[in-house]
Amino acid sequence: MKPVWIVDDDQAIRWVLEKALSRANIPTRSFVNASEVSAALKLESPSALVSDIRMPGKDGLTLMKEVKEKYPTLPVIIMTAYSDLDSTVSAFQGGAFDYLAKPFDINEAVALISRAMQEPSAEEVSAQAALPAALATDKGMLTQSASVTMQEVFRAIGRLAQSNVTVLITGESGTGKELVARALHSHGTRSKGPFVALNTAAIPRDLLEAELFGHERGAFTGANALRRGRFEEAGGGTLFLDEIGDMPFELQTRLLRVLSEGTFYRVGGAQPVRVDVRIVAATHQPLEERVQEGKFREDLFHRLNVIRLRLPALRERREDVADLAKHFLSVSARAVGVPVKRLSDAAVQALSQFDYPGNVRQLENFCHWITVMAPGQTVEMGDLPPEVRAAKASAIQVGAAQDLGSAQTWQQLLALDANVRLSRSEPEVWTVLARQFERTLLQSSLEVCRGRRVEAAARLGMGRNTITRKLRELGMDPVGAGSEA
Repeated sequence: MKPVWIVDDDQAIRWVLEKALSRANIPTRSFVNASEVSAALKLESPSALVSDIRMPGKDGLTLMKEVKEKYPTLPVIIMTAYSDLDSTVSAFQGGAFDYLAKPFDINEAVALISRAMQEPSAEEVSAQAALPAALATDKGMLTQSASVTMQEVFRAIGRLAQSNVTVLITGESGTGKELVARALHSHGTRSKGPFVALNTAAIPRDLLEAELFGHERGAFTGANALRRGRFEEAGGGTLFLDEIGDMPFELQTRLLRVLSEGTFYRVGGAQPVRVDVRIVAATHQPLEERVQEGKFREDLFHRLNVIRLRLPALRERREDVADLAKHFLSVSARAVGVPVKRLSDAAVQALSQFDYPGNVRQLENFCHWITVMAPGQTVEMGDLPPEVRAAKASAIQVGAAQDLGSAQTWQQLLALDANVRLSRSEPEVWTVLARQFERTLLQSSLEVCRGRRVEAAARLGMGRNTITRKLRELGMDPVGAGSEA
């Protein structure tokens, strides 16, 4: 059995992989840099190559290119802790077998390397190529992600970027469906062609047909000239149909014809127009349910649903919130022309715990709000948007209610109450709680002493005049009650 070659300038990574593969009875040979591998390749070849992507001198992508020129079917696994869309798409296009994100699960790493050794053909290598757990865009709505779900999305993008297959992207509003569509286009074979986006829910029903397919001169009142539709504008490129689930039923038939035959008629036209367009559609609606309800054509659904990508809601990948917020704060600061705000640990925790019904777009808006409204450079809990503070206070209240049974002293109960009030940014918490403390003591002492103020004052350690003044200040002295028995 040929050994697996491990290339990494980090001695700890090499040692861990060597030991793990040894336990699996897989021989290994380690290298500190790519130049050593290049020299060794002149004499022999491995069963698989596992290489870091960023190393001093020659990087992993350059090494992979050299390897593929000499051994095109040799499986190469790319490791990296620093990944971006361009470098990983380059790895995919260069023929990488798969991607290994640092820090990685050692058992998963061994399983991946074993699979690579068993499936070394060029076709299988291409089929297994992948994107890493990081995807950066200008808007940053998709960024470094530790979530398993997003890693699977990125892997799918890597496999699909070089094909022309129709893709259906599903997910809640604000999850970044259009950005995924743009990534599929910009890193695919149609990247030099146009990317045309159309929100089918934003166009009035009467105008949507002409918007999609164009119209001939004189087709209807106001059609004074021939106008090309979005399909023609996207010729040779990608047409992104957002909110496809809201497309009127009567137009779905025409869309199905274009997808199946590649031709259509302009409104008022007699000659068919042929187009070469890749379709990427998106929706936040459950299309299967709309098919069952008779609101969406089943044949069109199956035509669109060739490959489906589901984008997870932000609440499903809370570990990404901190990095996303940092990115958005930087973008917002540049736009406004102010220094970048820094989130305190408490602020990061509160943002990460928010449920984000508006998903990544809502987090982006929060960061704009913070950039403009937060008074200092360090953003504390009280500087966060009202929605986040309210959610945090609500969570604390729920936690406080759960903790009531375990609270053993009045000090613990006071601490729970104070936490809730402070998290809601209530004003004058000290004054409010101090007055409640005094009212409670006075009320209890008077109840024990059956209303006798002199005795109550003595037990509390204060004079008669003091207790009378306190009762009046707190509104506890009934009108006309100036003496006692």
